[in-house]
Amino acid sequence: MNTRISNPCLVRAATSRRPLAILISLTLGTLSAQALAEDTVVVTANGGSNVAQESAWGPAPTIAAKHSATGTKTDTPIEKNPQSVSVVTQEEMAMRAVTSVKGAFNYTPGVLTGNRGSSDVIDALSIRGFSETNTNQYLDGLKLQGDNYSEFAIDPYFLERAELLRGPVSVLYGKSNPGGVVALVSKRPTQETLREVQFQMGTDNLFSTGFDFGGSLDDDGVYSYRLTGLARSADAQQEMNKEKRYTIAPSFSWRPDANTRFDLLTYFQNEPETGYYGWLPRQGTVVGITRPDGSSYKLPTNFDEGEDSNKISRNTKMVGYNFEHSFNDTWTVRQNLRYADLRTNYRSIYGFGYNETAGSITRYSALSDEKLNEFSVDTQAQAKFNTGALAHTLLLGVDFQRMRNDIDAQFGTASSLNPFNPQYGDDTTTPYPDPYQHLNKQRQTGLYAQDQMEWDRWVLTLGGRYDYAMTSVYDRVADSVDRQNDQAFTWRGGLNYVFDNGIAPYFSYSEAFIPNSGSTWEGQAFDPSRAKQYEAGVKYVPKDRPIVVTAAVYELTKTKNLTADPDPTHQFASVQSGEIRSRGVELEAKAALNANINMTASYTYTDAEYTEDTVLKGKTPVQVPKHMASLWGDYTFHETALSGVTLGAGVRYVGESQGLYASGANANQNFAVASYTTVDAALKYDLARFGLPGSTVGVNINNLFDREYVASCYRDYACYWGAERQIVGTATFRF
Repeated sequence: MNTRISNPCLVRAATSRRPLAILISLTLGTLSAQALAEDTVVVTANGGSNVAQESAWGPAPTIAAKHSATGTKTDTPIEKNPQSVSVVTQEEMAMRAVTSVKGAFNYTPGVLTGNRGSSDVIDALSIRGFSETNTNQYLDGLKLQGDNYSEFAIDPYFLERAELLRGPVSVLYGKSNPGGVVALVSKRPTQETLREVQFQMGTDNLFSTGFDFGGSLDDDGVYSYRLTGLARSADAQQEMNKEKRYTIAPSFSWRPDANTRFDLLTYFQNEPETGYYGWLPRQGTVVGITRPDGSSYKLPTNFDEGEDSNKISRNTKMVGYNFEHSFNDTWTVRQNLRYADLRTNYRSIYGFGYNETAGSITRYSALSDEKLNEFSVDTQAQAKFNTGALAHTLLLGVDFQRMRNDIDAQFGTASSLNPFNPQYGDDTTTPYPDPYQHLNKQRQTGLYAQDQMEWDRWVLTLGGRYDYAMTSVYDRVADSVDRQNDQAFTWRGGLNYVFDNGIAPYFSYSEAFIPNSGSTWEGQAFDPSRAKQYEAGVKYVPKDRPIVVTAAVYELTKTKNLTADPDPTHQFASVQSGEIRSRGVELEAKAALNANINMTASYTYTDAEYTEDTVLKGKTPVQVPKHMASLWGDYTFHETALSGVTLGAGVRYVGESQGLYASGANANQNFAVASYTTVDAALKYDLARFGLPGSTVGVNINNLFDREYVASCYRDYACYWGAERQIVGTATFRF
């Protein structure tokens, strides 16, 4: 018996929120029922005879990964993790032809990927109601620390998996966004011979070539390598903008025995042009602009409020290693280390709102040359032992992070732009009197301990961490230094009960801290903001079937949030009395239902609010939809005339979100950004019948019906058009 989601259901779901919610509920029930069907093809992810043991740091055999290290820093089955985690495998990313890390999470609950609309310059996300100033990403266990305009962007072609851990995680990672973290795992050297070449062409003049080679360098497999590369060029959605990326990642592995592994990991990426990084006003996107003749007008989705001279270029170099050695069955040591260098050149004339009186878009300018380097190292000792009937996985660790960003910037004003008849070419600017020349430094040292205790079916996870964090800003113009030192203790506790059938209810408490720079009007340095979360849920991860179903409810509160000083004489000053609370429900299902069908489904409910604030109390934070849902299914034909053909389709719903008026009569009031639904589709063909096993050709269409929508708004001067229809053809050859 084969289960299939019919196309009419997808079409109906695209037109209404209620049918989509019902469809996801039915899908969750279908997954459980299908798992019990006698004729389901079993593809084990944890030790089947035809499938190798899955590693949390390696590829997963199906789209339903069952192990993760993001939530514990140890190789832990997902049902034993006391927090909510989602894993997007390389197989899933390839099926949807993902081109950015944020795009990998389009079908993942708890996260909004439209913070910057169609722009892929940075992987900005909103997780559980908390947006990020700098992206909160980790690569191979170490943070990719961004600063100002300097942000790392990893191409998904170089990843084995992309994971999302929701909720505070300072107990493992130190200072952290309370909503959660994105954890990426690089492709590693393989002892099996790998030879892959990929070609892509698509809309917006997309051309891409990639390759992925690997294998042993000797007969015993002691030395192995991997060499992955990509060259990509395309026009951005907005006029006058292009995207160019050239990346190569050589890696080398040394495995002298079964207990030791050393992986040298490098990543070199040159991006002469990263694409569009502007924004548009609320007038002309969310609502129309009134023309001189009285008619309403909306800006085209390819409208650029900047100039042809705008450009953001990046050059990334990273060198590091992962080392692991097991002394015996009890003790294992690991060390992850990386040095990264990021050079960013930012040139932009950008919009800053619509002037109704003048009938033009106000524009400003920003120029910034930045040199960022960072060093990170995380050293761990893991012990597996028993005390009576209690089995322990004890983790002791110390990590150190250091970031330095040298900024030479100049801000100013620029000429306005007529939105009805834009006349480009005037990129002259009027700089402000003083340049912005800062040397920003961040440093963090953390000591942590964690014990995962198992007794019978119970799993108790307890962890604690103490951090020393320093932030400093050296103003070269004023020749002054603002330095702040913070210390914080955070902890987490979680309890899981794992039934034999794979059902695992759990409850957890976790904390985070977020350093704040600056001081009050009186000169008192700000304390770190704090976050705490209570989460309860249930996971279903059967041992003999590739199915992962999770459900979670949570309450997450951030305290000591900076808010405007209520004293009218203290202009631009802040006090530390704010509080933001987010409550929600998240459902996710991933399954290889049988040899033909893969399915993913998700639903998100987020209720976020400023519970304490001198200005925003009672308001909803920006870019936080209350409802989101998604559904994806693909069907592969076997042993028929269509053998080798895979058909896939998905639908995504993002509910109404809020923006904020920055000034004027409605200052600090919310305005609504309408909900939207998009449909994606895929068609692929396996070339095995032509003597090319593992080779495929296919086409992906994102936003199939070319839906025009505003993805989100940050302020009334900063709204973002969503991505137009994109058609991408891919040919992958393995030999």
